[in-house]
Amino acid sequence: MADIVSLLLPFFGLILIGYIAAKATKQPAEALGWLNTFIIYAALPALFFKLVSRTPIEELTRVDFIVTDIAATYAVFILLFVIGRVLRGNSLADCTIQSFAGAYGNIGYMGPGLALLALGEGAAVPVALIICFENALHFIVAPALMAAAGDDKRSRGHLVAAAAGDDKRSRGHLVADIVRKVALHPFILSTAAGFAVAALHIDQPPAFQRLVDYLAQAAAPCALFAMGVTLALRPLKRIPAEISYIVPAKLILHPIAVFIALTTVGGFEPVWIQAAVLLASLPTATNVFVIGQQYGVWQERASATILITTVFSVVTVSLWLIVIRSGLLPLQLFP
Repeated sequence: MADIVSLLLPFFGLILIGYIAAKATKQPAEALGWLNTFIIYAALPALFFKLVSRTPIEELTRVDFIVTDIAATYAVFILLFVIGRVLRGNSLADCTIQSFAGAYGNIGYMGPGLALLALGEGAAVPVALIICFENALHFIVAPALMAAAGDDKRSRGHLVAAAAGDDKRSRGHLVADIVRKVALHPFILSTAAGFAVAALHIDQPPAFQRLVDYLAQAAAPCALFAMGVTLALRPLKRIPAEISYIVPAKLILHPIAVFIALTTVGGFEPVWIQAAVLLASLPTATNVFVIGQQYGVWQERASATILITTVFSVVTVSLWLIVIRSGLLPLQLFP
């Protein structure tokens, strides 16, 4: 248990420090802008490039792993979407954000540092693959569904902006915008560069490697501190009714679904399965609020969901780590 505490304390401690700092200094939300820019455009891309570029190319081409992981994640997404749309009668736009709240974990900010510290360097490749491909798919699905939601709301007399704010654009322009946003995202670009370096066996100059290492080491502390600040700047004003099933879906159902899918397919290294389960157990990503804010949908409730899942994840992530590190997680569910 002491090992688990020593693993979790730096992560949730940094979130708490950021939260306290934001409450104490009362800086405006705009003050966080440059730190977020550093995290998104420098620190995290450097981390992803480092993880991928220094890995043998044969380990980076496990299509079966990434397809299985994404299938499990979107099984949870679809389940929540159906619950919101069919059982609760929510709008298509609301269902989209709710589904992301239950299936889009904080893999970018919390994932790399926690997985590498808990599982070692062997977790680097699966973590990089999950972060890259899940984020890429989320960046595609979100604007596509919100564009469809725009049509749905207009039929009821409302307006919802499409991917770049112009709901009257042709579908061709929408597709082009989605492709541009995915292709030019720093996470995707840095991972693609890492693939290229690994595939071509390019020797990196020592000075360049040190620069990448410095930036990569800053990724987790800065991201977690920024997350704490962000949570402090979004006070809990409204607890959505959907929280009763979104929280267990994100913190319990999602990692179980990933575990069942990967062990059913089989053929993966134990550390790959453990890394995927650990990343699936993380709380709702702050990007869910960003998506909601971009389209003016479910913003306050998305913020509340992020805060609540993060608080509960202190317990649930601890339990998942105990299960993983104690060997209670069977590596082959169907022998």
